[in-house]
Amino acid sequence: MAIQTRNKRKIDFNTSSMSDLVFLLLIFFMLTSTLISPNAIKLLLPNSSSKTMAKPAQVTVYINSDFNFFIEDKKVNAKNLQPGLEKKLKGQKDASVVLRSDKTVPVQYVVTVIDAVNNINKKYNTKNKVILATKPVK
Repeated sequence: MAIQTRNKRKIDFNTSSMSDLVFLLLIFFMLTSTLISPNAIKLLLPNSSSKTMAKPAQVTVYINSDFNFFIEDKKVNAKNLQPGLEKKLKGQKDASVVLRSDKTVPVQYVVTVIDAVNNINKKYNTKNKVILATKPVK
């Protein structure tokens, strides 16, 4: 006499709930990625009607409203600005340094960046340029 079990175990795997979860995650990441701003440092750029476009920048320097210097996204103080720029511009003869300065920053901080690039040009006999980034007048 054979004993039979009434409840048989199914080996199937139901993937319907898994696909719902994947779509919810996809929608979440799509929505949150559009909220991320491309500039990590919040600046109010000065206005300009000039439409001069520069070649792609090799280095970007930021000065925020608290008068802090950033090379790319790394915070540096005024003393380490020139050595940091030297590192980034090493081996380049005609590079562009884009200066993104908040419009409330005094001119002296902008001149500090220009002086640092000019000192590098004298030291290595290069022709690096400083370009001030602005936003268009509406």
